[in-house]
Parts: sequence; C-alpha cells; structure tokens
Amino acid sequence: MRAFDAARWVARALAAERTRTALTILGFAIGVAAVALLGALGEGLRRFVLAEFTQFGSHLVAVVPGRSETFGVGALLPTTRPLRLADAATLERLPGVAAVVPVVMGNARVRAGDRARYTTVAGVGPGAREAWRLRVAAGTFLPAGDLARAPPVAVLGDTLKRELFPRRNPLGAVVRVGAWRFRVVGVLAPKGVFLGTDLDDAVYLPAAWALAIFDRPGLMEIDVLYNPASSSERVAEWVRRQLVARHGMEDFTVITQDQMLATLDRILRILQYAGAALGGISLLVGAVGVATILTIAVADRTAEVGLLRALGASRAQVGALFLGEAAALGLAGGLAGLGAVAAVQLLVRLALPELPLGLRPDFAAVALLVSGAVGLVAGVRPALAAAALDPVAALRAE
Repeated sequence: MRAFDAARWVARALAAERTRTALTILGFAIGVAAVALLGALGEGLRRFVLAEFTQFGSHLVAVVPGRSETFGVGALLPTTRPLRLADAATLERLPGVAAVVPVVMGNARVRAGDRARYTTVAGVGPGAREAWRLRVAAGTFLPAGDLARAPPVAVLGDTLKRELFPRRNPLGAVVRVGAWRFRVVGVLAPKGVFLGTDLDDAVYLPAAWALAIFDRPGLMEIDVLYNPASSSERVAEWVRRQLVARHGMEDFTVITQDQMLATLDRILRILQYAGAALGGISLLVGAVGVATILTIAVADRTAEVGLLRALGASRAQVGALFLGEAAALGLAGGLAGLGAVAAVQLLVRLALPELPLGLRPDFAAVALLVSGAVGLVAGVRPALAAAALDPVAALRAE
C-alpha cells in the first residue's frame, strides 16, 4: 500500500466519525495547551521579574530589619534593633561597595502652589542615582554628604513634575510634602513601573527627612551596590559581619539578588509542575478517547479490514493504518493546543505588553511529539486487535 493511499484512508476514517474525532482532539488540545501555556507563563514571569529587578542594577544586596529565621528563647524577646542611617554610612566603607542606599517609602500629599497630589515619597540617599540607575533630566540629584544632616531638597519624578509644574521649570521652586517644605533641585528622566509602583509619579527626598515625615524609628531597607569584581556572597558576608559588630547580634536579614531569583525559580517550577500534572490528566483523557474510538472503529470496520486483507494487505499494514490513525489524532490535538496557546499569547501581548509569554519553539516541539506519542501508544491495542482479525471471518461480518 502506498503512503498516499494510507494517508487518505486515515483521513477518511477520521472524517467518518466527526464527533468522536473532535472530542478526542479536544482532550489532547487541553492537555497540550495546559502544559505549554503554564510553561510559557512561567518563562514569561521569569523574564519579567528578571527585567524588573535588573533595571535597578544587577549587583545589589538588600538588608532588611528582622531575622527571617529565629530560634530559641531570644525569639520571644523584642531585641530587634531598627536599621539606622549610621548603619548605612558604615556600609559605605566596606571593600567592594560602590554605593549604599538607605530606603524609606511611603505615600503623602505633595503640593506646589495651587496644585496637589497624593503620591509616593521615596526617602533615599545620593547613592540611589547609581544603584537604582536613575537618570537626571534637569538639575542635580540629592547632594552627597552626611546622611543624617541632609538639606531639605527634593527631586521630582517625570510624571509628578508634569502634574505639579505643567508649564514651568520646577528647579528652585518649593514643594510641600505633608507639612514639610523642600526645594526642588532636580527632575528625573522617565524610569517606568517597578512591581506595580510608578517610579515616575514619586518625589525623592533625603532618607533623614522621610524618617521625620513618616515618624519611623528606622529604615525599611538598605540597598548595597557592589563592584562586579566582587561576588554577592562575599559582599553579603562583609555586610553581615559589619552590622553584627554594630548591633551585637544578627537581628537583620541580608538578601542577594541571586537568592531572590532562586526563590522565584522555585515558585515558577512548582507552577510548571502543576501545569504538567494538569496536562498529564488531560492527555490521559485524550489517550482513553483514542483507545475508545479505535476500539469502536475496529468493531465497526471489521468487513473493511477483511476486504483489505483479502486484497493483499498484511497484518503489519493493517496495524500500521490504525496506528497512523491514532498518531494523527494525537498530532491534531497537539496542533490545536499549540494554536490555542498562540492565540492566548497574542491576546496577552495586546492586553499586557510588559508581561511576555515565553513559549520556546523547542518546548512546543516536545509538547507536539509527546501528544503524538501518547496517541500512538493508546492505539497499539486496537491496532493489534485489527491486525489479528481473520480475513474470512471479517468478510462474513459484512
């Protein structure tokens, strides 16, 4: 039997039972789509978060107050000390450290003349320009000097500048943040959004003034930018030793970007495993559908199989025809599932262009091959049953 004739026989057999064929293909499509879509979502989220974090530099170590793991009787006592501006100042003297950023964040009413806006207030230090990769569009950034005695100056984000000073230069003007007065010394170039926070709709103040505005006892975080020649583990250990020497105990947590991304990878891996389990169940449903439809086909087409044998088709050829039908069902379901993923990917790009869905071609090819292989395996038993039919008994069934 020629390959063309075999392909036409398979196509005609599938078209004869449209409903059962469509339901079987749907089962495979759901399985492949679930696996491919969650895999693409995990890859897209990984790229998105990586891009979000690296826009602030790729060599950062963060220090936050409090221990993430505390054991023993000491855990019951309120011994945690807040992070101070003096802690940030001492970290600047460590080897390999390029810049240190004390961080205090909050929301407050910012007013300039007759215009006011509730927006983000970022209390930072002069090192934020280098560590966070901020670009100054006009004026200067926060001046260098003693963090605890910084002058009352402010730097406006691009959006905030346009809202408060739509038609004039804000440099030298006075803005009120809460009840405090600050003189504008700079305007930043557009930076974008970081994890839902619009960095352009913000005012940047010295951290000491932000502590006073929000009446906080200490910093929310200290970001340490280190030189590329140093490793994150070495810098993190230096930071830990320095702060332990000042606090007398390790009542803080040092987090590197590598640890953040490793945690993210673990979360996304769980998501992908869940998608694989869901897809496996759907593929199992599709496999049952293939086995069912082909078993019924063997019973319905007994006379046809007998005629094929009478015309000279061997047992192997008859079995190959049914296996081809099973593989075609699996591949068709896989293609339908990948088509659904492509449609979803297009919709996500239109609705959320900042969240890329990373469906890799090799992953799509593997999903398609697995779908075809599952269909092929499911069709083995019906194919063997068809090949084992006696041609004379099959013709009598007519």
